[in-house]
Amino acid sequence: MTTEEIETIIALATLASISDGSQDEAEQARVVEVARSLGLLAPETVIAQAMSGALTILMLAARLPSDEAKRLAHDTATAVCHANGWISPGEGKFLQELANALQLDTAPTDHVIADINRAVADHPALSTTPSVGVPVVADANAEGDAAAAAAASLDDHILDQAMLTAALELLPDRLANLGILPLQLRLVHHIGQRHGQQLDTQQVTDLVATFGLGAAAQVLEKVVRRMFGGIAGGLLGGLLGGTAGVATGAAVTFASTYALGHAADQYYEQGRTLSADDLKALFTRFRADAVTIFPRVEARIGELARGRSLDSLLRTGTR
Repeated sequence: MTTEEIETIIALATLASISDGSQDEAEQARVVEVARSLGLLAPETVIAQAMSGALTILMLAARLPSDEAKRLAHDTATAVCHANGWISPGEGKFLQELANALQLDTAPTDHVIADINRAVADHPALSTTPSVGVPVVADANAEGDAAAAAAASLDDHILDQAMLTAALELLPDRLANLGILPLQLRLVHHIGQRHGQQLDTQQVTDLVATFGLGAAAQVLEKVVRRMFGGIAGGLLGGLLGGTAGVATGAAVTFASTYALGHAADQYYEQGRTLSADDLKALFTRFRADAVTIFPRVEARIGELARGRSLDSLLRTGTR
């Protein structure tokens, strides 16, 4: 892939990140950092041009002659638009315009998103029996709720969901990891409910964002790691603190989900009184714990993903 094609994809990712009407300076800086990981020495120029309105979808689409580059551009834009767990009307309009400009059939991408939305919608709390061989422990707080009594303890449930989200990183399906954030949001919602909290979507999203999860640039990192592969090379390893690749993605996702669940548990248990700094410290501590746990469950995560489609894995993990 040429430098011009990579620059074009980054420019389209930038347009995608502002298609909902906003992008702060920190987010813009993170996109610049990801772009540099791809070997773009001065990505600020193309990103600034995209943000200024000087570059349009039609102009950028014309710079992508190959089918591979077109597909990668649309997948990247879709992932960025999906960074908060869903696609807003403005983002949906942007993606449709991009698909039209690229003359691209988006059925594969639409199918992935439909699988994710269906699985999450069918199981809004993700609170049923664990599916990956984690021991089932009666939930003492359920008090008579038969479904909850059959569910795992909260610790086991968090571990279960951490393994499930990690397994999504291992699937061959393009954009399978778009299912990670919705599952993380549902995990937080479920934990809040267990502590008697009545939460709306924005409250859950805000808490997840406190830990730096779900930002468009973070999702762009995942796309870079999963799809660009050898293009990023060792440069991406420096950005992520390890070897670039899907396996690294599974470890990072496992640690993030595990830490998110336990930090959220502490937060709701203490009546949502913890400061942002306290939450981040908790997240860092639990993420370090997860790093030590991952080698013990890595084989189980691989078994979860082996031979499965996105839809079958999501249904297995939430039934």
